Amino acid sequence: MIDLSMDYLGLQLKNPIVIASSPLGEKIETVVELEKKGMAAIVLPSLFEEQVEVEEKSHFLLYEKKGYQKYLDYYQEALKNKLTPEKYMKYISDLKKKIKVPVIGSLNGVSVGGWINNAISMEEAGADAIELNIYFLPTNPEMDGRQVEENYLKLVDEVTSSVGIPVAVKIHPYLSSIPNMGKSLVEAGASALVLFNRFYQPDIDLEIMSVEPVLKLSSSDELLLRIRWIAILFKKINTDFAITGGVHTAEDVIKSIMVGANAAMLTSSLLEKGIDYLDTMLENIEKWLDKHNFNSLQQIQGVMSQKAVAEPAVFERANYLKVLDAFKK
Repeated sequence: MIDLSMDYLGLQLKNPIVIASSPLGEKIETVVELEKKGMAAIVLPSLFEEQVEVEEKSHFLLYEKKGYQKYLDYYQEALKNKLTPEKYMKYISDLKKKIKVPVIGSLNGVSVGGWINNAISMEEAGADAIELNIYFLPTNPEMDGRQVEENYLKLVDEVTSSVGIPVAVKIHPYLSSIPNMGKSLVEAGASALVLFNRFYQPDIDLEIMSVEPVLKLSSSDELLLRIRWIAILFKKINTDFAITGGVHTAEDVIKSIMVGANAAMLTSSLLEKGIDYLDTMLENIEKWLDKHNFNSLQQIQGVMSQKAVAEPAVFERANYLKVLDAFKK
């Protein structure tokens, strides 16, 4: 019997496949089916702080202190179909009664107060853990990188100090020093790092000359950035890692574990192929392990990381030069 179990956020997962925050988590019936097909845990769709702010008409933000009020109508339109905080917490409570695998609440916010209150409510509702999704794009030239990162660390410190359940932090790849920031986030209280958030980029409709939101599902090509960074960070930062974005196949899951990840989060592949595809992925993972004479996934965790590389920066530079020389006309 092949052991696919992994530990993530102090939770014992029956396998490394976690459903990422997405529409797949919006209905209890769907989540129940996902559990039957083999998911090990689920991150719920995000609760946006603006849902509280819009209702309370109070707009103190940690990042932007001015100019928020004029966008209130836009937020109301964008969030009108989202669960209110009260309904979100009830959803957690109801879902916990229906499934046995861990339920991870997702918070997407920008101010200290909003994050803390919602995190506490998620814990009280029965969430097994929380994923903080820090989605902030600096646009003010007067705000330097140090200020942005200090705000991140303050948020994580305040939230993790306010709840007793583990907290994962989902970051983006555009930080000035991912290793240092990752280490600092863990020191601030993060129990895991989730790599990477996707910044959705709007397009321009030339006919009506308007900015249009664009959502494209991920592909396995996006996995490369994530496995590279976790390979670098594994064992250099004492924390758990999860990969989100680009996990589409059993091979993608295996690569994720090989570089040091504890969990592989996916959504796009199931939206494309249906939730029955989970069965196929798990079966193919077992076949690969058996073919290569491994009894468990934990045996291969980190085997393709840089933990044994004495000078990682030199190693990266050498690989960069090799890549440049790889294509010959």
